[in-house]
Amino acid sequence: MRYNLNLNMPMTCKDCGKGIEPPQYGASIDALGVPLCERHTGLIQRVMIDNGTPFEAVQLFYALKAAGTNPMLEWWDGKKSVDIAISRVKLNIEIDTEYNMITHSQAILDLEEAMQSFKNGFTSIRIPHLVVKYYLEDTVQNILGIITGLKANIKAI
Repeated sequence: MRYNLNLNMPMTCKDCGKGIEPPQYGASIDALGVPLCERHTGLIQRVMIDNGTPFEAVQLFYALKAAGTNPMLEWWDGKKSVDIAISRVKLNIEIDTEYNMITHSQAILDLEEAMQSFKNGFTSIRIPHLVVKYYLEDTVQNILGIITGLKANIKAI
């Protein structure tokens, strides 16, 4: 996936704000879909390799960060690592890359995991990777709506 490099736009790392040169910008966009400096490209690639993090989780992570949330990539919930967590409202987000091949036993396992998260006060959602890939902005807006609803519920309790 190659993006046109608009040299009139400032090329800065979405993580640290450091200026990046066109070759690094292009390499980061190709590898992660997000402009990152060499240091952050390496760190995110290591997280992806170590945890099997989907490409779309990285894109959603940075889009949520840009929207003003404080997401955490590959958060350990005590039992397993979740793709993205927003701890302030106890929201866990998993990017589902194999949803079209789900079996009955996998569906039950997913439901049991959601129940355990809910018992521990967390809301877990699964988002198909294609939704993030093709509807990133809509996905972010819907997650922001979920966050707003969860904040309202926390205040009510």
